[in-house]
Amino acid sequence: MSDKNSEGRRSARERLQAEREREKARAKRKRAVMVSGGIIAVLAIAAAVGIMVANSKSGSSSGPVTAPTGAVGKGGLAIPVGRNGAPSTLTVYEDFRCPACDAFEKGFRDTVHSLMDSGQLKGEYHLVRLIDGNSGGTGSLNAANAAACAQNQGKFRDYHDVLYDNQPDERVDKFADKNYLLQLADKVPGLKTPAFTSCVQNGTYNAWVDKSNADFNSSGYNSTPTILLNGKSIFGENQPLTPEQLKADVTAANKGKPVPSS
Repeated sequence: MSDKNSEGRRSARERLQAEREREKARAKRKRAVMVSGGIIAVLAIAAAVGIMVANSKSGSSSGPVTAPTGAVGKGGLAIPVGRNGAPSTLTVYEDFRCPACDAFEKGFRDTVHSLMDSGQLKGEYHLVRLIDGNSGGTGSLNAANAAACAQNQGKFRDYHDVLYDNQPDERVDKFADKNYLLQLADKVPGLKTPAFTSCVQNGTYNAWVDKSNADFNSSGYNSTPTILLNGKSIFGENQPLTPEQLKADVTAANKGKPVPSS
């Protein structure tokens, strides 16, 4: 074997070894980049989760839970409307930003008012904030708090109806503006007192609304409006109802029961 050939083979081996070392170095750098990228991705996901959790708590209150005047039911989470002695109870879970709630309100308001005013039916209204959670914002919370403030003035039903008559588009969080809620109070004679204004501005019942919302989330119902007659769901997802059917259902439920005259 000539020295020349031996030198050539040695050079080839050295080049091959050098290439292998370079390949190992490239693989090491690639693994480092992948690990680094994975860590960054995990951190990004964690940050996103943190942002979502923070957003889900936006506008919530951790203060003491104070119920509005006359609140009824377990934990005092329902606002009563109508006569105490009415033989049937309509339980309503609603969100003032919810378009379906507005549709129910507009379609059934006259019937519900008539049944309540005649003593056949009383209502228990549970105020929730699903749209705040789904779309962001605080309009559901602020409107519900304002309605609870109106309850203290004996004006819940009137202000409740005004809120739905002026419900903004679901995507526009106009009810988040407390000054707008106070402007709407001008439509209810005698409502806009200093006490009402302070209650709205201070979010006096925010914690109560949050508790009502948590109660709804654990109730097994998952949409608003959810309407119960004497504890039985009669209107919700895939449950059509007409005003005439509601009247017939209340009449049947009240058969043989006394109806208060005043």
